[in-house]
Amino acid sequence: MYFLKLLLFCFMLSVQVNSYAKDFVFTAIPDQDETKLQQRFDKVAAYLSEQLGVPVKYVPVKSYAAAVTAFSNNQVQLAWFGGLSGIKARDRVKGSTALAQGVEDKKFVTYLIANKRTGIPLSDKLPDSIKGKVFTFGSKGSTSGRLMPEYYVRNHFGEAPKNIFSRVGFSGDHNRTIALVESGAYEVGAVNYEVWENAVKLGKVDTNKVSVIWKTPEYPDYQWSVRGDVDATWGSGFVSKIQQALLAMDAPDLLAAFPRSGFITASNSDYEPIKNVAKEIGLID
Repeated sequence: MYFLKLLLFCFMLSVQVNSYAKDFVFTAIPDQDETKLQQRFDKVAAYLSEQLGVPVKYVPVKSYAAAVTAFSNNQVQLAWFGGLSGIKARDRVKGSTALAQGVEDKKFVTYLIANKRTGIPLSDKLPDSIKGKVFTFGSKGSTSGRLMPEYYVRNHFGEAPKNIFSRVGFSGDHNRTIALVESGAYEVGAVNYEVWENAVKLGKVDTNKVSVIWKTPEYPDYQWSVRGDVDATWGSGFVSKIQQALLAMDAPDLLAAFPRSGFITASNSDYEPIKNVAKEIGLID
């Protein structure tokens, strides 16, 4: 009898250890070059592993839609989403919540940039002169690269982008948008202001060829979102532990992965304005 009890105890202990040894996986929307994201987020994974006491792994995805699908299929349990992709993902998984946002994400903006050959100057108002130009958004699922700039363009001109511009494209990510507008392949584009500012700071933008011509009003954007079933798998209080780790992240090399100056708490309700805009222009039901 004692031997059987010992075997049962060992079995239960083994199950518990194995459940906690399971990789906790996160991803991030591919808003920048994939190689750079891998290098940066691997550091974040190491930090979270130490803070959470379980193996944490970062897995890249090829598109915004793929990030949402990975979250909904439980291939990842945590994700660094944009405003719109976060809403889509949380709506698919009951009980999912936004945990933290960057300090800058509470009041985010999009820059419209233009090739200098267009002659369009910096303006406080959306320039009428962008009409008829060759225009590129970022990814189709991007909040800063598509949703919000499209919303303001539609409101200003009273038409869909395809009727405003001579041609409309989707670059796929913000760095690509900058490169395409700088080269002249597109005359005007919409870009995440953080990516633009960082690229300028690093000397990766030729400001003699491309410049900012307008910025949108402020809106909430990126956030960390976690699946609603995480506590059931990793134990009660694990979600709170994740949030605490994210809010405590302050090492410069970790924050550079985003880039953000730090993180503050976030909630699903913070992103209601984004949901309303997405419904208005038909990107979600």
